[in-house]
Amino acid sequence: MDRTSRVLAMSGGIGGAKLALGLARVLAPGQLTVVVNTGDDFEHLGLAISPDLDTLLYTLAGLDDPQRGWGRRDETWAFMAAFEALGGETWFQLGDADLATHIERTRRLKAGDSLTAITEDFRRRLGVTSQLLPMSDDPVRTRVRSAGVWIEFQDYFVRQRCEPVISGIAFAGAEQARPQADFMAALADPNLFAVVICPSNPLISIDPILALPGVRTALRATAAPVIAVSPLIGGKAVKGPTAKMMRELGKGSSAAAVAMRYREFIDAYLIDEMDAADAVALDVPVTLAPILMRNLADRERLARIVLATADRLATQKNAKQHGARPR
Repeated sequence: MDRTSRVLAMSGGIGGAKLALGLARVLAPGQLTVVVNTGDDFEHLGLAISPDLDTLLYTLAGLDDPQRGWGRRDETWAFMAAFEALGGETWFQLGDADLATHIERTRRLKAGDSLTAITEDFRRRLGVTSQLLPMSDDPVRTRVRSAGVWIEFQDYFVRQRCEPVISGIAFAGAEQARPQADFMAALADPNLFAVVICPSNPLISIDPILALPGVRTALRATAAPVIAVSPLIGGKAVKGPTAKMMRELGKGSSAAAVAMRYREFIDAYLIDEMDAADAVALDVPVTLAPILMRNLADRERLARIVLATADRLATQKNAKQHGARPR
């Protein structure tokens, strides 16, 4: 892989951000582009909140809170305390430093700037060398169905702590939304080395991206290998409701079940060594790896395994094109 090569990652929040950080650290500055789910975005207290974008922004800038997994480290909470004293809703926590991000984003959106332009400015100001792209500049909103009622995603995820049993998921606005232009251009770039589907919740982090018109087709058509990393280990999510949601929707809750959701466009799949038995049921090349990312070294190691898998696939493809037997 030379320095002109690019890697495109598709990510949700916490789990995806861990691998994105590993990729950013092992790649040269500017080689990584991360396309981020915006189906979780919503308006709260009159502010435009982009939870997954902000998680990626803070993580890649070294500003994330490693204990909570969201928000900024060394955060203070004077605003929330004062707001609660006045009777304000506090189910969605906004730290003082984090609040600045939402206020400035909201101001600039109202002034006519795109979410892409705002995110680009934020990442440059915070010293992030990887490109961050919202999946679309058009609004897409994830909703879940429970007991016959559609619930806004953040209400379900944060206020109700994922407790309702769900029977459906919808991405309002996805059919009309346009995929971010640089995202689609990257998939057609001849210098694209790999597409990485990060270990994010497939139902609410990756599916909103895939629901945008043309994205699945572009993934099938890209010349670069598409590699997915399982978000489940031993049928359980490291963090979040992935396994619970998949079971409730009758999708199964195994690493193999996740791979089946991506089977039309992935060229390889990384699963944890604990799930080796799942590899038998898959008709896609599988790489076994320790995918639990406890620390920075784990993130970098997994990133290198992903890139090595992409390199191996590219070598095999080149050998087939030239009539040689892959080594």
